[in-house]
Amino acid sequence: MDTLTFILKILGSLGVFLFGMKVMSEGIQRTAGDRMRKIMATMTHNRFAGVTTGLVTTGLIQSSSATTVMVVSFVNAGLLTLVESIGVIMGANLGTTLTAWIIASIGKFSLSKIALPIIGIGLPFFFAGKDKWKNIGEVLIGFGLLFYGLSLLKDSVPDVKSMLASTDPILQARAMEIRDFIASISGKGHLSIVMFLIIGVVLTLAVQSSSAAMAITVTLAIQGWIGFHESAAIVLGENIGTTVTAWLASIGTTTNAKRAARAHFLFNMLGVLWVLILFFPFSSMATTLSEALPESFRTEKHNTPIGFTLAIFHSLFNLCNILLLIGFVPLIAKIVTKWVPEKESEADEKPRLQFISRAMVDIGELNIPEAEKATMELAEITKDMFSGYIHVFKNPESDLGAEVLRLKQLEDDADLLTHDITEYLVRTSAAELNKENARSIGRMLRIVAELEEVSDAIYRLIQITNRKYKKDRMVTGEVAKNIIAFAEKVLVLIDLYMDVLDNGADEEKLKQAQDLEDETDKLRKQQNKAAMARMSADPTTVKAEMVVIEMNNQFELIANYGLNVVQTAFYLEHYDDIPDKYEK
Repeated sequence: MDTLTFILKILGSLGVFLFGMKVMSEGIQRTAGDRMRKIMATMTHNRFAGVTTGLVTTGLIQSSSATTVMVVSFVNAGLLTLVESIGVIMGANLGTTLTAWIIASIGKFSLSKIALPIIGIGLPFFFAGKDKWKNIGEVLIGFGLLFYGLSLLKDSVPDVKSMLASTDPILQARAMEIRDFIASISGKGHLSIVMFLIIGVVLTLAVQSSSAAMAITVTLAIQGWIGFHESAAIVLGENIGTTVTAWLASIGTTTNAKRAARAHFLFNMLGVLWVLILFFPFSSMATTLSEALPESFRTEKHNTPIGFTLAIFHSLFNLCNILLLIGFVPLIAKIVTKWVPEKESEADEKPRLQFISRAMVDIGELNIPEAEKATMELAEITKDMFSGYIHVFKNPESDLGAEVLRLKQLEDDADLLTHDITEYLVRTSAAELNKENARSIGRMLRIVAELEEVSDAIYRLIQITNRKYKKDRMVTGEVAKNIIAFAEKVLVLIDLYMDVLDNGADEEKLKQAQDLEDETDKLRKQQNKAAMARMSADPTTVKAEMVVIEMNNQFELIANYGLNVVQTAFYLEHYDDIPDKYEK
């Protein structure tokens, strides 16, 4: 029963730690998610900037696994190149070393004692605050829970010396059994190091968090259960184990996303291999650096400086690995490109939008850029379809069967992309988002629905035109010129909503869209009235004129949907200006 209680205490402590990390991470995302997305999108143009981006992002959300999953999903969506992603992954590895420093510092600064006051400070913000202040309260609560969990973990793992000195013979026997087991697999040179490395891999896979695995390792080391060499080897194993998360996240993704996950594994594996070869000299260097710190700094409230020595070892390992391999990023990219070759069936396929997240840390706030990019792709499809339609209409004498088939395929692509984006946004909205991002998802769903209607209307135009050719209901002369002029007016509105989706909306663009839609409405009425007059004058033209009327109606529909897209984008940025009529 005592053993079960001990295990449950360890698991409970880890649970508080991981929950605190989750709450803090998600609070930071809601507070600074927009800035983090911009950093990820704009500050990865070279490998050095990518390293900095990965370092900052992981330092903030305290999870290298969450960062690498985000990297895989960004590569999957085409927001990051393979080379850029490798730089970010390198930085994420260095950012995650902050965990070891936090745990090592707890003894000196007694952060566990201020954990509950931090939660107390955050609580009023969380319950009484709104938007930004509520998110800040969430960050403080998560921060406090994280340190409280670490404090509980430290208290749950008894000091080995106190157990051996205990007057309880059962407690003494248990401590001796554990110590003898560790001693039996220690002291065998590199064989022992490899054995403890495997333990590190298994431990990380079991808890699904390198930060949690690091917390356990440093705590066990500080409490005297394992020595420095053993714990350093476990840390190396944790660096391999953490790559599995990204590997799993890449299942079913694009070839480049799979390559990014393999690059993460390859980078960490190469680092572990060279450190294994130089393990004892490298460990000695970490120990020497640790000894350069003031004695009081290293050992205050700890019986050993091993916590700081491990933190130095972990940071030094990742820093040296980056410095050694950053020059070989293009080579790593080539290796993983050969490792994961592009299948012939994938060569012409566009990447599918896929929701990729992680159970331990929800990255819902950071998923939005992928949906924004996919929405822009959907808008580009509608423009391509409409330009193709105009080309087909202008060339009735040419054999454009292949072009019609291509346009049909584009319509199928639009339907598939609409389904993917909608499902993706619904799953993203399941996370707790701030009001702005929740609103953004709602507006994006509306925009996607309008764009799908545009693609459907364009395809109906293509069908009408195709039917016109087959049944020899030709439209020529002034009527054809009017239709082309109408179509080109609609194309201007399509170009406008693409500009709005890419660069944002303002009052000038909104007015321009409204004016264009008014013009198309007038054109539809004028041209349909003219068609009715021609039918009255010459009944033999009824079927041909009905085709013209159908085309005019579809043009006006497309203009309506285009205006809706511009309005939706505008009111997303000008929420307070939304008229009641529009909301209804």
